[in-house]
Amino acid sequence: MNLLVTGGCGFIGSNFIRQLLTTKESPLRKLVNLDRLTYAGNPSNLTGIAGDTRYVFAHGDISDSALVVSLLRTHQIGAIVHLAAESHVDRSIDSPEPFIQTNVVGTLHLLDAAGHFWRELEEAAQRQFRFLHISTDEVYGDIGAGPPATEQSPFAPNSPYAASKAAGDHLVRSYNKTYGLPTLTLNCSNNFGPFQFPEKLIPLVILNALENKPIPVYGDGQQVRDWIYVEDHVRAIGMVLARGQVGGTYNVGGGNETTNLDVVQRICALLDAKVPRPDGKSYSAQIAFVADRPGHDRRYVINCSKLQRELGWAPKESFETGLAKTVDWYLDNRAWCDEITAKKYARERLGKPPTLP
Repeated sequence: MNLLVTGGCGFIGSNFIRQLLTTKESPLRKLVNLDRLTYAGNPSNLTGIAGDTRYVFAHGDISDSALVVSLLRTHQIGAIVHLAAESHVDRSIDSPEPFIQTNVVGTLHLLDAAGHFWRELEEAAQRQFRFLHISTDEVYGDIGAGPPATEQSPFAPNSPYAASKAAGDHLVRSYNKTYGLPTLTLNCSNNFGPFQFPEKLIPLVILNALENKPIPVYGDGQQVRDWIYVEDHVRAIGMVLARGQVGGTYNVGGGNETTNLDVVQRICALLDAKVPRPDGKSYSAQIAFVADRPGHDRRYVINCSKLQRELGWAPKESFETGLAKTVDWYLDNRAWCDEITAKKYARERLGKPPTLP
């Protein structure tokens, strides 16, 4: 098939593209990467891919319907994998509007363009066409002490980011039910791995530790998240795209329910073994508990048995093996990190609680 990926220069998108283009049995004929190259869109995430004759980069916005339709027609796209999104909760607290513009309005425009193109196709091509929307477990909200969220769990988003993604999910569902567009949705837990922008917890901890800076932990650090290694997630994307039930939703997670504080302490222990501090102390001495994020959900965990049962997916990496690989990658790619710190994000605190007058 010919594939359009939105947001392919971001963390998950670049890992997805790299996996597709380096898998020998991939049926891919052409991959078009549409990316606006915002602060988190980094072309260097795909260094080495640009020489592949199957790869086409298009600099543009998913809200530019004319551009999207032109790309779909020119390259005779058979499927769209929609990864373009504003994705950091703290940034959504500081400024919700970009999240609404990209995650809601942008998704709406992309669906409109896809639907317009899909209706032009011959019947056989219409049956084969897919629109795969990548979303988050945060749409289910804080599940507290309850069982993991399933695909039937009600939405209860609590941050502007989660609300914007939930709105996108509803739009995708509506375009399937109302217009017949063959859509799929994947709701994923916390990703980690190579090329993750360092505003996220794991790369932030690694880099602050190495630079002898405070390692911020929000509140008491007992917020629980499920973690999945990014390469396991992008394998799931490929499987859902190829064999998922049209109109369906699939949860994907790593089965690694862990507190934020435990994640930080595990990273410190790995760094202690790999690059000990000159003074002999543990990197955990740099942990600094800071004021919590406003509205910080306590626990996200999802049940991904549907994906395992229907498509045979299972994670290949445990949290321990994936975390060790991630730490090694950041140790080996300091230049990539330094460029971001110098030009895009100096790892300052975002999403601060509002100050009282």
